[in-house]
Amino acid sequence: MFEGLVPDVRRLVADDLDIGAQARAATGRASSAPDAPDITMDNPQVQEIMRLAPIYGGVILSGPPGTSKSFFAAAAGQLMAGGDKRRYRFVQFHASYQYEDFMLGFAPTESSFKPKEGPFLKLVKDAAADRENTYVLVIDELSRADVGRVFGEALTYIERSKRELPFTIANGEEIKVPSNFIVLATMNPFDRGVDEVDAAFERRFAKISMDPDRAVLDEILTNNGMDEDLKRRVMVWFDRINGHAQSNPAAAVGHAYFWDASDENTLADIWQYQLKYLVQRAFRRDQNTRVALETGWSHIFVRPEPAQEAASEEPTTEPGV
Repeated sequence: MFEGLVPDVRRLVADDLDIGAQARAATGRASSAPDAPDITMDNPQVQEIMRLAPIYGGVILSGPPGTSKSFFAAAAGQLMAGGDKRRYRFVQFHASYQYEDFMLGFAPTESSFKPKEGPFLKLVKDAAADRENTYVLVIDELSRADVGRVFGEALTYIERSKRELPFTIANGEEIKVPSNFIVLATMNPFDRGVDEVDAAFERRFAKISMDPDRAVLDEILTNNGMDEDLKRRVMVWFDRINGHAQSNPAAAVGHAYFWDASDENTLADIWQYQLKYLVQRAFRRDQNTRVALETGWSHIFVRPEPAQEAASEEPTTEPGV
């Protein structure tokens, strides 16, 4: 609105000042959130992904929601690609995702249709033309699509032992999956399509289990400045529900649910808008356990009386010991 009043006005947006979403999604960050932690190559989880990727040609991170699968897949992918956006793609599978989206399809024009290369084919071709660098495709929610149909003939040739072998895609073009092409994927082991994914990728890619991690939760809550007593009660509930997950996998609660938890208000929001529904779904046929977990959560907000707290911390001994 100042163009007519002041000459040579320059418009600035947040990313011009390195504080916007695009700037925050720079190399080393797996999230565009402003407070997302830096992920570097010395991170043990990233090191393991990067060690296995060239051996197997791909790595699948498997675990329940909230266990940082997508976060670490994206971080490792960006680091392996050296921060070069031309050498990195992130796609998310879903129930209607098809071969035409992933490999080769058609895009409408004003008068007809034209061939359109999907992210897999485009990145494979780029990798084949640049053998000196690593190219990484990150697939989020791998188990939500029909993987056999999405990958098509390429499913056989992503296997490490069949890299560099020529094969023909739907349009009759002959291509090869090069050795410098890496696939990182995430999946929920409780999705309906998981059996098909396991059958297709078990002997092709390495698999890393991503489980709810008590130590990571402790670190998150500590870094967020949560009161020690409140943190202790949260972790008691976290241990309790994940103990049920051994017999009821749907009950697993990942540590990432608590990423922004710092006080009672943030915990109340996490319960009201996320965890409440997870508990209801996981225990819809076990009302007693559901009620017990809901009651246990409410106790997080009840501070014990000093005398009761001291008694609970007093060590118990057997008579005569």
